[in-house]
Amino acid sequence: MSQLVKVHPDNPSARSIGLAVGHLRRGDVIVYPTDSTYALGCNIGNKGALDRIRRIRQLGDRHNFTLVCADLSSLATYAQVPNSAYRILKAHTPGPYTFILKASPEVPRRLMHPKRKTIGLRVPGHSVAQALLAEHGEPIMSTSLILPGDGRPLSDIDEIGARVGKLVDLIIDGGACGLEATTMVDLVEGVPELLREGKGDSAPFT
Repeated sequence: MSQLVKVHPDNPSARSIGLAVGHLRRGDVIVYPTDSTYALGCNIGNKGALDRIRRIRQLGDRHNFTLVCADLSSLATYAQVPNSAYRILKAHTPGPYTFILKASPEVPRRLMHPKRKTIGLRVPGHSVAQALLAEHGEPIMSTSLILPGDGRPLSDIDEIGARVGKLVDLIIDGGACGLEATTMVDLVEGVPELLREGKGDSAPFT
């Protein structure tokens, strides 16, 4: 059964964040809150944890995983960012957006789309997620906590515990979380293409 730790959504304790990052560094799978939905997360270099998330979500090899980054400079380490894309990223981060970009050599191949060699990247505007990233010192490989057959992500912490408590190692209870996934925008060619409407304002991309 997973460990449950409750944190203040705006001012999480350093002890709780340190505990969560310890799990990430051991190769564990965690559930944590973001500015869109609760997410599954793991260390980007751990294949075993990634495989566990694939099984939980029943994801195929064409799924675009997301690297959740602390800031724009961290994001640029893991993606090829054209100048036109950089201006868009600067205007919309942090926030509930996922941007699809060409992956840089820093990204493990298993995280990329197998044909396009792309990766999803985002910078969340959530205190708990940002505290995790600051303590961890590198991005977190993430995907929304939407279970097979569900139309919406899990949001209630009791339901999360009941349904994935035996499948993950740590659940961070940051209070109520949203039910809308991020707005997803393809920036591979530098010109934005809206792929999914979500919590972030999609008007600039339509």
